[in-house]
Amino acid sequence: MVQKFDYLKESPSQTAGPYVHIGLAPGDAGFDIYRQELGHDIIGPNAKGERITVDGIVTDGTGAPVKDVLIEIWQANAAGVYAGAGKVEQGFRGWGRVIPDFETGEWAFETIKPGPVMGRSGRIMAPHISLWLVARGINIGLNTRMYFADEDKANAADPVLNLIEQQHRRATLIAKRETRKGASVYRFDIRLQGENETVFFDI
Repeated sequence: MVQKFDYLKESPSQTAGPYVHIGLAPGDAGFDIYRQELGHDIIGPNAKGERITVDGIVTDGTGAPVKDVLIEIWQANAAGVYAGAGKVEQGFRGWGRVIPDFETGEWAFETIKPGPVMGRSGRIMAPHISLWLVARGINIGLNTRMYFADEDKANAADPVLNLIEQQHRRATLIAKRETRKGASVYRFDIRLQGENETVFFDI
């Protein structure tokens, strides 16, 4: 017997935007809707660990900055624990949203450097921050990870990084550490297409 739903056609897909900022980050788009913008405070005031800034730029296949992208951030705390999966500091969410500067395309957020995390297979994953990108022209949100250049030993043993066979492709997930005005900054540029395209995960 053929079920009725066998005749249903797939719904057409649609990219996010051009109002992605208004819907997901209204304060940054100039709309005063919330008392506190959702996703701005990732770690709260009580988080332990090294305070860092992460910044970068998202570019398309031609190298042009993508200025209408929205990036969501997920991370563990310095002890490697995710909010909701164990005890974390009061106010620690481990989640946030950031959009680029409308003029330059540069984005940045402040957080703490996460600790190693236990993976599903029981193997330890290197410290990392998970990122999800959505923008006009992207049919399905893109998932990637940012690892830390000063965690060579942990990165070499990371089960996810080791799924990527080419070393030069792994390098697209490694953020470089800089010191600016005495503060620790990790630079993580994301390339959507073309040469040195960032590795994205199908999850």
